[in-house]
Amino acid sequence: MSSLLSFCRQCCSRTVTRASPLSHRQFATTQVLSAKRQKQSKIRIPSKKAAAAKARRKAAIATKAVDRSEFLTLADAISVLRAVEVARPNSTLDLYVKTEIKNGVAVPKGRVNLPREAKAMSEDKILVFAEGRQAEEAKKAGAHFVGGPELIDGVINNRFKATTILCTPDLIKAITPRLGRVLGPLGLMPSERRGTVTDDIAGYIQRIRGTSEWRADKTGNIHMPIALMNFPVEDAVKNIRHFMASVKRVTGNTKEAEDSRKLKNSGAKPVTNILKVMLSSRQGPGIRILDY
Repeated sequence: MSSLLSFCRQCCSRTVTRASPLSHRQFATTQVLSAKRQKQSKIRIPSKKAAAAKARRKAAIATKAVDRSEFLTLADAISVLRAVEVARPNSTLDLYVKTEIKNGVAVPKGRVNLPREAKAMSEDKILVFAEGRQAEEAKKAGAHFVGGPELIDGVINNRFKATTILCTPDLIKAITPRLGRVLGPLGLMPSERRGTVTDDIAGYIQRIRGTSEWRADKTGNIHMPIALMNFPVEDAVKNIRHFMASVKRVTGNTKEAEDSRKLKNSGAKPVTNILKVMLSSRQGPGIRILDY
C-alpha cells in the first residue's frame, strides 16, 4: 500500500513539473507573431527639409515638361485673338495670372491705374474710422462713411457696403476685436502692412482715386479685363505690362525685392511665385505669354 502511494506521488509531481513551463509560456514572442511583425512595413515620415526638397524636385520636373514652343509674345498673342474675334471688335481681352499661394502668406492684392481703361471703373465706397480733425479731412477728401466705433454695428449688419476701409492708428484697437473676423476673410480689414491704417487719410484717398483694385482668389488666380479688341496693339501691350508691374511689385518679383532677399534683410517681403500668365478672349483660346 505504501509503495502504491509513493508511486502516485511521483506521478503527480512529474505532471506538475511538466505543466508548469506551459502555464508561464510567453505567447507574445511566438514564431508566428514574429513573422507577422517582420512583414509589416514601417511608414517613414519625411522631415520638413526632405519634403521641401521633394517639392522643389517636382516643380523642376514640371517646369521642364512645359513645352515653351507653345508660348507666344504679347504682340503675337493679341494678333491671334484679334483674328479669332474679328466679328466682335468690342469684345474684351482677359489676362489670367496664376500665383503660388503658400501657407501663412496673404493672397496678392493691389491697385492699378491702367494707361487706357478697358471698361468703365466703378466708384469705390470708402469707409473711414476716424474722429476729430482727421474725420473732417476724410469727409472733405470724399469718403462716403466717416465715424468712430459707432459704425461697427453698421459694418457687421452690412448697412455700410464699403469696398475700401481705412482707420486711424488711435481706433484700430477699438475695432479689431469685433471686425477682425468679419472683414479679415474679405480682405477689407485695415492693416499697417497694406497702408490702410494711417494718419494721412486724405492723402490715401487722393492716391487711390482713379485706380481700380485687383486681387487673387484663395487659390492664387487673378483675372483682369485688360483691353478691348479694337485697341491698338501698342495700347494693349502697354496695359498688360503696366498691370504685370503692379502684380510683380505686390508679389515680390521685382529686382529690388530680389536684391533685398540676397542681402538677407529681415524686413524683406516673402516672394509669391508667378506660375503662369495667359491671355484669352470670349471665343478665343488661352495663350501662354512668354514676355511678361
